[in-house]
Amino acid sequence: MFQAASRAMSQVFEPPFRSIFWKMLGFTLGVLLVVWITLQGLVVNFVELPYGWMDTALSILTGIGAIFALGFLIAPISALFAGLFQDDIADIVEARDYPGDRPGRALPFAQSIGQTIKFTGVVVLGNIFALLLLLVPGINLIAFFLVNGYLLGREFFEFAAMRFMPAAEAKAFRKARSGTVFLAGLIIAGLLAVPILNLVTPIFATIFMLHLFKMLAAKHPGYSSIEQTN
Repeated sequence: MFQAASRAMSQVFEPPFRSIFWKMLGFTLGVLLVVWITLQGLVVNFVELPYGWMDTALSILTGIGAIFALGFLIAPISALFAGLFQDDIADIVEARDYPGDRPGRALPFAQSIGQTIKFTGVVVLGNIFALLLLLVPGINLIAFFLVNGYLLGREFFEFAAMRFMPAAEAKAFRKARSGTVFLAGLIIAGLLAVPILNLVTPIFATIFMLHLFKMLAAKHPGYSSIEQTN
């Protein structure tokens, strides 16, 4: 598992994945810019104060609040766009690292959208926990890792598995190896907790879980007859 994690981290910054990252970041920054302009517009057009200094103070406070809000939104928004590129990431990994295996199948569009929404929800939940840890003294850091380790491990592993088997089988396969998947999820949660680096979490996690799935599935009876090309 740790070998798969190290391998994934070394690949995150390689050219094919950097290209996806810059696309993802560009979309994210575009959305954040729209949010910023909208917030400023709401303040200017709908808030009227009797004194100029109040307007100045409100503008400053709004700017500070927007910085915190946008900082919170970066990871969820990047996760939303990253979810749209997950199959592209998986295709690159499979073509480069597993050329002798049968390629995985991209999820149907409706299912892919559903997975993207679920994944974004998981990241939002993780960031809410992170925010609570910053604002509420006494919140145990262990809770953040336990919850996100489970959720992130589940979502990313099942995504990798569903490229090769039906959703029900992917879920059963994940449950049969729940301990390993949970530990892998803790690694992903650790990366999610690091500012700036959390931007590459969706790419890292997709690569990591695909490698982990391949490692686990290779030990599964009948795997070779399913995955190897003729």
